[in-house]
Amino acid sequence: MQFRHDINGLRAIAVLAVMIFHFNPHWLPGGFAGVDIFFVISGFLMTSIIFSQIQNGSFSLFSFYNARINRIVPVLAVCCIILLSFGWFYLLPNDYQLLGKQVEKSILFISNILFSKGYGYFDSSEHTKWLLHTWSLSIEWQFYIFFPLIILMIKKIIKLNNIKYIIFFLFIVSFLYSIYSTYQDSKSAYFLLSSRAWEMLFGSLAFLHPLRLKKGNFVLHILGLILIFTAYFLISKSTPWPGYMALVPVLGAYFVIASQCNTIFINNFIFNPIGKWSYSIYIWHWPLVVFGFYFSLNSWWIYGIPLSIIFGFISYQFIERIKFQKYASWRNLYKVIPLYLLLVTLTLGYAIKETNGFKSHYSEAVLKILSETKNSFPYSCKTGLKNGEIDVCKIGKSEKINAIIVGDSHAKAITSAVIESLDSHQNTILSITTAGCPYIPNANFDNNYCKATNEKKKQFLAKSEGIPIILVNRYLQRLEGENNDERISNENEIPIYFSNMHASKHEIYAEFHQNLQATICELTKKSPVYIVNSIPEFPFDVPKHMGKQLLINRQLQKNSISLQSYEQRAYVLNRILAQVAQTCGAHLLDVSQTLCKNSECISQINNRPIYKDGDHLSEYGNKLLIPMFKSYLQQK
Repeated sequence: MQFRHDINGLRAIAVLAVMIFHFNPHWLPGGFAGVDIFFVISGFLMTSIIFSQIQNGSFSLFSFYNARINRIVPVLAVCCIILLSFGWFYLLPNDYQLLGKQVEKSILFISNILFSKGYGYFDSSEHTKWLLHTWSLSIEWQFYIFFPLIILMIKKIIKLNNIKYIIFFLFIVSFLYSIYSTYQDSKSAYFLLSSRAWEMLFGSLAFLHPLRLKKGNFVLHILGLILIFTAYFLISKSTPWPGYMALVPVLGAYFVIASQCNTIFINNFIFNPIGKWSYSIYIWHWPLVVFGFYFSLNSWWIYGIPLSIIFGFISYQFIERIKFQKYASWRNLYKVIPLYLLLVTLTLGYAIKETNGFKSHYSEAVLKILSETKNSFPYSCKTGLKNGEIDVCKIGKSEKINAIIVGDSHAKAITSAVIESLDSHQNTILSITTAGCPYIPNANFDNNYCKATNEKKKQFLAKSEGIPIILVNRYLQRLEGENNDERISNENEIPIYFSNMHASKHEIYAEFHQNLQATICELTKKSPVYIVNSIPEFPFDVPKHMGKQLLINRQLQKNSISLQSYEQRAYVLNRILAQVAQTCGAHLLDVSQTLCKNSECISQINNRPIYKDGDHLSEYGNKLLIPMFKSYLQQK
């Protein structure tokens, strides 16, 4: 096929949009649709190759696959190997192991299946996945595998010229399924071939059903560009994707390809080179995005965007364009170098995955810090004690229950401190905790599970007259949202579950106050109640943060937050907890008196983290609260 400058320019428009979106989504909220344009281009080019070669009798399935390997694998493999080399020195064991897994799946072109099991393409935590962008390569490669096979099988039944009607039918079916699956499971729909095939099939239609216009090609060309840029600016990550709205950029790309116009808008001195480098730019830009995120670099786009283009240029010149066949002695070697690269990369990725990131090459100091994340609950629970849908963990030998700790995962994280504060092996406590479900009966949670378990807890506590009850819950996350970017599923969404999303913050806190007070006052009629106020939360994973400091800087820094920032975030909540405790006759236990000293809240002691993430105290850290619990519980 003759070189198409318009398609080359379309590649530039696609890769620039994707790159800008990844470095700063606010500039181009729909820039991710550039990938959809790539799919259309890919479908058009592959169809033109397959059908043209079948018609002239030169098509070979082996040659087709080999050409695709030679095109895709070298740049991808080199990128993976460089990332693995970088990770050896700068990534923590868990992160390095995950990188190895991503490399393995990416080089096998099944990474889209791996990432479909994550939190979703737009989730902030995905910024830690160095090869997330390879999901689109996996989809394309899967299309390359199945599409020619389908054509060859159908060709045995009907004439080649009639296959285009079958492809049109497959396009319609895939498009309708994409709309359906997007609203059923948007996360999987985004990543899987089954809901993306229609975009490449639309590209096929541009070749098989060309628009034969005597006039109006220019208008069609401009209309296509308008549709593409409309998508870039009007859609966003909140748009269900790839649903029917994906038709906007896809149709735009179809119009541009079908019009075959080489206007200044698409064939110019900027788009021409960027279009040629587009594949390499795409491969290198996302690791650069993650690099800035991993090292918390401010305004990284200033350097990241030009570096992506520079890396793309270098990669194009020295990897994509290299032609070993001009050297006679290298001719045969050239044919297998991509395959060797694939096998070497696959082996490295698999080895790193299976050895936990070659854990043995890390220092003992780094491993000791990270071990805090895996310090599990040290007590075993007696089995057989259940109450409906809740599991009650009984710890101790005595039949007499000395205390009950109730709440969510924050309660379980400090249960050991409560046990050890009782100073006797004869004491027994019950731990009734449900991760993600703070204990507030009658609260309008977002899921029935929390409502049901809280109702069961309420019934259980109603029968526990006279036993001290300790409440520990992460109310802040429910009222103010996450404060750790890596754990935010949508940066524009605050996960408030106590009322409808249209309620004001004041109304939500008022409803929370009312529900909590009713709960506590009911409990204090029969039992002493102790409310633990908000545990200081850090905007980063403490052990990982410390491990990275030691790995990268070879020394630990002072990792703390100011007491002022803690009080500012928790001010309204802690004030409500104090008012409820006073009104109902409960006791308020202020953890900031222990965890915050000299105007700062600590995260480490003796170079060891006291948290196992950003907000749960570790088994080492919760021991700091033993004196606080002793001072209250031994007075009863």
